[in-house]
Amino acid sequence: MTAPEQPASVVAYIGLGSNLADPRAQVRRAMDELAALPGCTLCLRSSLYATPPLGPVAQPEFVNAVVSLATTLTPLELLAALQGLEREHGRVRDGTRWGPRTLDLDLLIFDELQLQLPGLIVPHPELAKRSFVLVPLAEIAPARLLIPGHGHLQDLLAALVDRDAPRRLPESAGTAAAVSGPQAPA
Repeated sequence: MTAPEQPASVVAYIGLGSNLADPRAQVRRAMDELAALPGCTLCLRSSLYATPPLGPVAQPEFVNAVVSLATTLTPLELLAALQGLEREHGRVRDGTRWGPRTLDLDLLIFDELQLQLPGLIVPHPELAKRSFVLVPLAEIAPARLLIPGHGHLQDLLAALVDRDAPRRLPESAGTAAAVSGPQAPA
């Protein structure tokens, strides 16, 4: 009897953010939980960055980061897993856009896929405009990463007009690290 064939893994990039209930700890814990998801292997994690909040709601600044995962999950399975982790961290989806949150996990990029479904657009539709995503992504992604429908990561970074650039948090400087296991292709 032969073993069942393993599905091929793809690389997905996940954006993490928090501005409530010890945001640094929330993001770090979520990174560890992403590493433990079935069908996923954490490849790389960025440093933590402090970022002013978006939108009209007065709230504390965010802590943001990006990780890369090798995953055998489908995009919808991965989205469901991300939303499950958000709920475990106390995230309540009450319809408030750009409001404070204990944890926000965004599926930024899923391999070379472009997908538009109810509740999921890949690559993330705002990715190219957000320095708090592009800066940590550039820390861990290949220099010439092509983001489907948007262009190369380095070109997007060069075109940013965001005046509120993220600030690397001192204790996380140099923590961008490879994690043992499959690596994202260069």
